[in-house]
Amino acid sequence: MAQRKKAKRDHEKNQPHEAIAMLRADHQRVRDLFQEYEAATDPQAKRDIAKAAFVELETHAQLEEQIFYPTVNEETEEGPELVKEALEEHQTVKQLIQELRDTRDVKEFDAKFTTLVRDVEHHVEEEESEMLPLAEVELEGDLDQLQEEMQTLKQEIMAS
Repeated sequence: MAQRKKAKRDHEKNQPHEAIAMLRADHQRVRDLFQEYEAATDPQAKRDIAKAAFVELETHAQLEEQIFYPTVNEETEEGPELVKEALEEHQTVKQLIQELRDTRDVKEFDAKFTTLVRDVEHHVEEEESEMLPLAEVELEGDLDQLQEEMQTLKQEIMAS
């Protein structure tokens, strides 16, 4: 019997945790929108895709900043440094989104959007290679609760 429980635990350890899977799925949705933007030729279609990307990015940032990052910051040794850098990157992205919303010129918009894509891809790469693996190991017992909290917040954001 003890062997069976241990095997089950080992199996569960190798499964991606829902909180981590949720963040990775958000990252993928944004990547998909970036690809749609690149493939689009109509300026209005590009702007509509960009607006959808802004909403995804802003929602995702709120989940991380209000729920995920505070836990990583408090519960892991490497957390404070990783979270500080991630928050700085979020601020840069938020500033770019605001600039893009205020930009009317198509060529200027494209150039700024390219910068946004580069900055977001850099941030996601760091997060997926450093913070998320750390969280999977160090926060294993907290991840189900984090996922529930993030899901609730996301529903609240989408409803507002």
